[in-house]
Amino acid sequence: MSTRRANGESTVYEGADGRWHGRVTVGTRDDGTPDRRHVTGKTEKTVNAKVRILERERDSGTLRKAGEKWTVAKWLTHWLENIAIPNVRENTASGYRVAVNVHLIPGIGAHRLEKLTPEHVEKLTRRMQENGSAPATAHQALRTLRTALNEATRRGHLAKNPASLAKPPRLDDEEVEPYTIEEVQRLLISAAEAPRNGARWAVALAIGLRQGEALGLKWADVDLTNGSIVVRRSRLRPRWQHGCTKPCGRKLGGHCPHRKSLRAEAAETKSRAGRRRIGLPEQLVSLLRQHKRAQAADRHKAGQLWTEGDWVFSTPTGGALNPRTDYTEWKRLLKKAGLRDGRLHDARHTAATVLLVLEVAERAVMGIMGWSDSGMTKRYQHLTAQVRHDVAAKVGELLWQSADDRHAESDLAKMRP
Repeated sequence: MSTRRANGESTVYEGADGRWHGRVTVGTRDDGTPDRRHVTGKTEKTVNAKVRILERERDSGTLRKAGEKWTVAKWLTHWLENIAIPNVRENTASGYRVAVNVHLIPGIGAHRLEKLTPEHVEKLTRRMQENGSAPATAHQALRTLRTALNEATRRGHLAKNPASLAKPPRLDDEEVEPYTIEEVQRLLISAAEAPRNGARWAVALAIGLRQGEALGLKWADVDLTNGSIVVRRSRLRPRWQHGCTKPCGRKLGGHCPHRKSLRAEAAETKSRAGRRRIGLPEQLVSLLRQHKRAQAADRHKAGQLWTEGDWVFSTPTGGALNPRTDYTEWKRLLKKAGLRDGRLHDARHTAATVLLVLEVAERAVMGIMGWSDSGMTKRYQHLTAQVRHDVAAKVGELLWQSADDRHAESDLAKMRP
């Protein structure tokens, strides 16, 4: 006599169509009914093998969730609009949008989500670089894909994340050459001669604030009496949309005479380490006092046009500085000082390297620079010629110190009470 199979037990049988069929209970659907998966094949052996695979995936928790059959494009769009953007900062969301809409969907969007392989992802990043994208851009696209598919895996739409298995593009570490002490002094002299916001560059070079952090400073964050500032927020890059009722003929919303802002001017720093108090050198306090008096003169001159935002570094009418304008002023400053071209972020590398030259403790460096990971010191602090010279001198002094000198030091030590 045949025995009745237990509830939920897998079944394999030959159907009226002459093919073999297998059914495996793998869980429960959203509506509460059993989730029974069906496989088919020409022979009983083939179907038994497929049933065992389903059972192993069910038992190991790697079985894809039943329901909507996602394509990569459909999942990325859903993840971007409904999961990522509501929960990340605007700058992060902008990076996600570019990666998804410019690179990922055009490159691999037609694949079924569960059919995407690491090889597909690796071909995409390689093709991006062959078409002119920088390795860092391909790396960013891969990181975005990995984040999106991690969420798909967590929700059961994927068994494994192919983006985590794909080999990332090779990133060559570009050695940054920070400005020397003499070059920094030339920059500070040129900044002091600037008609407006000269103290902005002293802040960048002396305490290494990020561009957004410096432009996000308000006078309420500055304690000139005790010589300190508190970093609380970061200036965001403006985004605009058209505000005209009739077409103005301008292609970009930022050029529209009636443009409307799409984002706030600033946002709180995104990490706990980024929110920090920093001590100010006396010379920088003096420069900020002078800058505050100059800004008061700007306020009086602007009259009713002045917009009170309490920004430390502002436009002639009190508004927040545009990061693009700030970048242009940095390039102009380098040219005026007669120095080699460099990124604005190189000022931050320079400030971190100055702390290395001064032999400031790593924990203090992390607090000043706003780092939560000590590994950042390797990226930002560079072995300048001065540091290499000092180390070589110490090694030489230790190894080639004469025996007479060592004996003399030993005798002096014995004579001390």
